[in-house]
Amino acid sequence: MQHQNRRSFIGSIALLTGGLMVPDQLLLATEKKNRFKVAVIDLMILKRQKISALPLAKEIGADGLEIDMGSLGDRETFDNKLADPKIRQEYLDKAKELNLEICSLAMTGFYAQSFAKRPTYQKMIQDCLDTAKAMNIKVVFLPLGIQGDLTKNPELREPIVERLKVAGKMAAKARITIGIESALDAKGELQLLKDVGSKYVKSYFNFSNAIKNGRDLHQELRILGKKNIIQIHATNEDGVWLQNDLKINLHKVKETLDDMGWSGWLVVERSRDAKQPTNVKYNFAANTSYLKSIFQNNASSLQ
Repeated sequence: MQHQNRRSFIGSIALLTGGLMVPDQLLLATEKKNRFKVAVIDLMILKRQKISALPLAKEIGADGLEIDMGSLGDRETFDNKLADPKIRQEYLDKAKELNLEICSLAMTGFYAQSFAKRPTYQKMIQDCLDTAKAMNIKVVFLPLGIQGDLTKNPELREPIVERLKVAGKMAAKARITIGIESALDAKGELQLLKDVGSKYVKSYFNFSNAIKNGRDLHQELRILGKKNIIQIHATNEDGVWLQNDLKINLHKVKETLDDMGWSGWLVVERSRDAKQPTNVKYNFAANTSYLKSIFQNNASSLQ
């Protein structure tokens, strides 16, 4: 008993006197434990640019939230409420209160609009980067969308590369990474990133792109590689929850990402049950919980 007390006492003294080994080991354990974090998207939980997305994300069980920049339509830039410093601060205060992180800022307006042809694309990118910087968000999401589908519109490759080069320079100045989603396979997307040639433009990988096009998900991840993937939309198409989806084996995906040494945000996009597609809590809590059970299993993460 005396021996045990002495050991506890020495351990306490080492911590109090700033013994270097113990805090370093604790830090390392914490980093390993949190190698993967799970977020939901305000747009997909039907709370686009609404502060109520934060408490809902917390209720769902997420570690964070991807916030959308707002709709685009025919405007010269996004309908972005977060351009208002007061609203921005309310978001930041609420996130802090709930212990939630804002993992990324999304320009989903480009899903339907053409990044290759919109005349005011620089203003849109700049507005997004400015908002991200003001909120200390390190990643912005840029989908190349339907009109920027380079498998169907290869002639748009040159203008898209040129515009991404410009966007990359803007991102470098802000020290924020742009994560792009294209319709290309991993080999094609890797070449696109090489042609753009900016370390601030990376791939925002989407599981469903690989799966719906019949590609090997694990091979696609490996081809892109650890350094080129900034974040992952970690769901498949709607129909069934992730845990019931026979097209994806998340235990195997974790093995692949562990093997690659990749860590970061897994962001829940879809995988809603076809019987209750609008039941937000039911769908997103189930997928968030399942992702966490696999990717935040401390025993396997600390090995």
